[in-house]
Amino acid sequence: MYEKYVKQILDTIIALLAIIILSPLLLVLTIVGAIKMKGNPFFTQERPGKDEKIFKLIKFRTMTNEKDADGNLLPDEDRLIPYGQFLRATSLDELPELFNIVGQSMSVVGPRPLLPQYLPWYSEEQSHRHDVRPGLTGYAQAHGRNTVDWDDKFAMDVDYVNNITFLGDVKIIIDTVKVVLKREGISSATSATMESFVDYCKEKGRQPRNV
Repeated sequence: MYEKYVKQILDTIIALLAIIILSPLLLVLTIVGAIKMKGNPFFTQERPGKDEKIFKLIKFRTMTNEKDADGNLLPDEDRLIPYGQFLRATSLDELPELFNIVGQSMSVVGPRPLLPQYLPWYSEEQSHRHDVRPGLTGYAQAHGRNTVDWDDKFAMDVDYVNNITFLGDVKIIIDTVKVVLKREGISSATSATMESFVDYCKEKGRQPRNV
């Protein structure tokens, strides 16, 4: 009942109210971001949503577009400026995703939307994380964030998909607030963000499902 009829309506109402209440902060972050990033303060990227349908995710930029001599982007840790680190530590970079929620491509709570190139590398079980709309936050983000390895993270995602409840969503939101305030799990043990899932699979000798 909740998942089928209530969740999406509630998501839209919450996102609209949040945009209205946080509009002064969104305006300030847009202006400061434009100055710090020397241009467009927003980062958009294609991500797979419900049923693997591709949509454009929008966030505040946390990294520059600096490239090496060959024209390749520098590693994340070299492009993540102090301002970006602040945005990530406070999760303020995620706020523009409220517009994705209003547009109904995302939910307040759900598995986080990842990269399209990861799709062939999911196991059959892991692919069920796309049975629902992706979330601004999710169970994995409230329980380890980037310190949890990919298999454990996806296991949490699938468990969430199979057990969606209103009280469960409320608890995840509360736990997320606690994690953000404590600034926990921002980086993995070996990366400023999170290691590539494709590299993770290759290290474990796995092959994409379409091979």
